[in-house]
Amino acid sequence: MSGSIVSSHRQNAIVLPSWFNDVVAGTVGGWAQVVSGHPFDTLKVRLQTQTNPPKYSGAMDCLRVTLKEEGPAGLYRGVTSPLMGIGICNAVMFAANGHFRRMLQGGDETKTLSLVQMGVAGSMAGGVMAFVNCPVELLKVKLQTQFKPAPGSLPVPGAVKPYSGVVDAGIRTFRQQGFRGLYRGMDITLLRDVPSYFSYFVTYEGGKRLLAHFNHAGQVDQLTTPELLLAGGIAGFGAWVPCYPQDVVKSRMQSNLSYRNSWECFQSLKAEARGGNWKVWFKGFGPTMARAFPANAATFFFYEMTMKFMKGV
Repeated sequence: MSGSIVSSHRQNAIVLPSWFNDVVAGTVGGWAQVVSGHPFDTLKVRLQTQTNPPKYSGAMDCLRVTLKEEGPAGLYRGVTSPLMGIGICNAVMFAANGHFRRMLQGGDETKTLSLVQMGVAGSMAGGVMAFVNCPVELLKVKLQTQFKPAPGSLPVPGAVKPYSGVVDAGIRTFRQQGFRGLYRGMDITLLRDVPSYFSYFVTYEGGKRLLAHFNHAGQVDQLTTPELLLAGGIAGFGAWVPCYPQDVVKSRMQSNLSYRNSWECFQSLKAEARGGNWKVWFKGFGPTMARAFPANAATFFFYEMTMKFMKGV
């Protein structure tokens, strides 16, 4: 009798589409990423976009000055944009990645893909995600790189009124430059995201398989919470290895309208790098690496947990 009840329950269980699971889990993972990583991202962007002479001597100086001048809230400048957008971005990315994986599986979702195939699916998902990522990150950069006037200071004649928030930044950018303005830096975003997400998913899936091989006789579904967090955190490092200079170009271009295109911005950075100043390509690298582990550990952990929950509905 009890067996028939269980069987009936399974037959009546709600089977959600794979793409829907990817969208919901990706959104939850994206929110976790923003909450855990945005302060590091603010430091990264400010270091990447500062001009000569630099305002900050390094990451710790940037943190000290930001806290002194703006308080802890300064570290969360522009957070509304990624909170609103990263859920969409991650939903698109995980849904696209799932779609491309199923396409490579030829319709057989039980087929195990090679790491290279997972990387190819990830890179194609990165190409799709770039179209969502570009305007979201552009507004985030605009907000992160505007500074409050010092207390008691007089208004500067002709100065541009600071953005009041992400909606104001989006509306003013669209009014002044149209959709082209919102997609400023799209080419360099593509050149960043395609190789980045190849490495991202190869590192994550490879890390899971390695941990499963040594600790669980190859059973990936047996990985513990610390192991999932470790694999996700390492994937965060892997994502930045092939794309950090592209990210510097993107941040610099999106924050400075004097560049006509990404190539001109690249040439400007190349000129700065001459004479041994190669560090220009890695400005903000410290905060990025500090952010990479916790942000991506949270992303993948909450993605995996949400997927397990959705599949159990």
